Amino acid sequence: MADVIDYQIYGDDLQLVEIELDPGEGVRAEVGTMTYMENGIEMQTDTGGGLFKGLKRMVTGESFFITTFLNNAQGKSHVAFAAPYPGKIVAFDLDQFNGQVLCQKDSFLCAAQGTEIEVAFTKRMGAGFFGGEGFILQRLVGDGMVFVHAGGTVIEKNLAAGETLRVDTGCIVAFDTRVDYDIQMVGGFKNALFGGEGLFLAKLTGPGKVYLQSLPFSRLVDRIKRGITFTQGGDETRGVAGIGGSILKGIISG
Repeated sequence: MADVIDYQIYGDDLQLVEIELDPGEGVRAEVGTMTYMENGIEMQTDTGGGLFKGLKRMVTGESFFITTFLNNAQGKSHVAFAAPYPGKIVAFDLDQFNGQVLCQKDSFLCAAQGTEIEVAFTKRMGAGFFGGEGFILQRLVGDGMVFVHAGGTVIEKNLAAGETLRVDTGCIVAFDTRVDYDIQMVGGFKNALFGGEGLFLAKLTGPGKVYLQSLPFSRLVDRIKRGITFTQGGDETRGVAGIGGSILKGIISG
């Protein structure tokens, strides 16, 4: 049984969740997400369930280790975890999701001690070599609180039985296990080649809840890379904004 923890989410677009732990309680988190911790909190880093689980996580792009923060003090103590990029922190009570929820593999932030963090593979593994996100998911299992991070704005959809939603694979944050999840190729040669939406879409069929994000991290990185490529190509001198960028670059470089 997972620890019963209290929490407070601070901020708007760059959020932080502060977890209040009673003596003996703990919280598990991805390596590198902790912002601060008070006296009495002890860190314990391990593979999260044995060597195989650690290797499985590492192969799918996650950290080999999971860190548990335990309160060994006599009274209440606090530990906080920050979102890695602009967006929202979403809290789930697994007890209200039949004990488990599936989420994007890089969205997990932290969870009450006693929560199992597993890797879930989708039905079509071959598509994973071409489709990017959404083909390898994380399964969070337990009966306590878990916290995931979503980029941009969070959209909650409550699908009725048989209702279908087709989604960019990177825009999925989480969904409950009642939702049927599948991967489909984008129809039409020109759509797949020139549409700019990738080769695959996720097909989600109700009933169940689905949580989406408006700004996947991969999309944010892609936009930044395009901007860097644009300026490195010398095009920063074109237009008013380009002239301003050149002046600013000269001031910074001295």
